[in-house]
Amino acid sequence: MISRLARPLTAAYLWARKQHAKGIERGSDAGDISITTVIIWVAAVTGALIIAGTIAVVISKYNGQLSGI
Repeated sequence: MISRLARPLTAAYLWARKQHAKGIERGSDAGDISITTVIIWVAAVTGALIIAGTIAVVISKYNGQLSGI
């Protein structure tokens, strides 16, 4: 499961790093994101990943029993 997550997480990390570098180049004129906004986004993404992971675990655990649904 970790190997399936490695590529998307690496891509997300590289994208965030590139966006951060672009922001540094632009300077402070581009506007600042509130720390509250960052906290909300991180919590939302983390919650979505936890829910998706839980669904994947349940499906893999009960895969044979769910075949008739």
